[in-house]
Amino acid sequence: MAQVYNSPSSSASGTASAIGPQARTDFYFKKALIKVRDIQYFMPLADVRAMPKHHGKTIKQDVYHPLLDDLNVNDQGLDATAAGGLILPTTGWHAWSSAGVAATGGTGWVAPASGVAGYYNSEANAIAAAGGAGKGSIKVMGGNLYGSHKDVGVITDRLPALTENGGRVNRVGFTRTQITGSLIKQGFFTEYTQESLDFDSDSELLSHITEEMMVGATELTEAQLQKDLLNEATTNGTTQYPASATSKVTVAAVADYDDLMTLSIALDNNKTPKQTKIIAGSRMTDTKTVNGGRVMYIGPDLIPLVRKMTDISGSVVGSGFVGVEKYADAANVLNGEIGSVDQFRFVVVPEMLYDESGGASDVDIYPMLCVGDGSFTTIGFQTNGKTLKFTTTHKSPGRETADVNDPYGEKGFYSIKWYYGFMALRPERLGIIWTKGA
Repeated sequence: MAQVYNSPSSSASGTASAIGPQARTDFYFKKALIKVRDIQYFMPLADVRAMPKHHGKTIKQDVYHPLLDDLNVNDQGLDATAAGGLILPTTGWHAWSSAGVAATGGTGWVAPASGVAGYYNSEANAIAAAGGAGKGSIKVMGGNLYGSHKDVGVITDRLPALTENGGRVNRVGFTRTQITGSLIKQGFFTEYTQESLDFDSDSELLSHITEEMMVGATELTEAQLQKDLLNEATTNGTTQYPASATSKVTVAAVADYDDLMTLSIALDNNKTPKQTKIIAGSRMTDTKTVNGGRVMYIGPDLIPLVRKMTDISGSVVGSGFVGVEKYADAANVLNGEIGSVDQFRFVVVPEMLYDESGGASDVDIYPMLCVGDGSFTTIGFQTNGKTLKFTTTHKSPGRETADVNDPYGEKGFYSIKWYYGFMALRPERLGIIWTKGA
């Protein structure tokens, strides 16, 4: 704490210490860091990465897609055909079920483009072209074998069998994509005077300034990260809309139990973990794993909707909601957690963003955001145990701040700066429901 003047009512006004204010700012920083933990909801979920020096301002990471996955689209495989069957291009099965349908509206053969093989856009059209003999007449050993297909007949037909002579068959390939995220520098500062420290009624003014600066920086970063998560989840993540809505601008109803189940099943299909690792303290080494369901974040406006949600029968109001006091002890409760519905544990974020007039008929719509484990990375306020991920500069009034603009050295300042960067690692693990308020 800074040296305090004697009471102004005293006959002797007193003077400040000749060696200047006695302030341990590092203590203030640690105290403020502990305080901001309680208002962080999204930053502790990040798979935090530190950008080394002299490597630019862009985070880059290679992502390898699993062999048996539709995302593993490649042309490295070899075609094989049964007797009398039809040879299809190596992009075969994936192209029929998604890209081909989109390209032609669901009918016929997609003609080859420059550098791209032609393909049938549906399994039915491919079978018809093969003479209608059924799936057995089509055998494609592409780069991802049967991809993400779950049809037992297709899987049986795509198993990598070998003959006695072997041969160049069943070649597979792997797809690697590179994801990037840019870093931006942010910061702000405040000024104060020597007299504000000496005469203000608050003897710990500097401590409070430091704390409020840290809280403000945390809220800024949380809002920015939340915005990026909402945009990524809506654009590239796993989305669900209530009733007949197909986009944000068509939302006119409230989400229900069925919507949550549908989203949960979609996240299961995307192999989203049902456990979440959270940075529990101010050090990245202090983590805890949350089990028993995925974490879903909502704003205070959706509390009535969640608490009144019925179960799958839709009969009793509130039957689908289980209060947090009924299933968790103090050690397992998340900051802001109120209860669970189906496979989701709900956490209320006081500063949760929403889209004003973003729904049908200009209705306000609110997000229900599920952040799957390992879905994104960023640089935040957490420490690695040795150094801070943000930089603070504090100069007290006195000789070190005196210059031509302040020849008497009456002003001091406190500044904070940091780098912020966001990168979606597995956007399909971000789930979101946009809903009308209760």
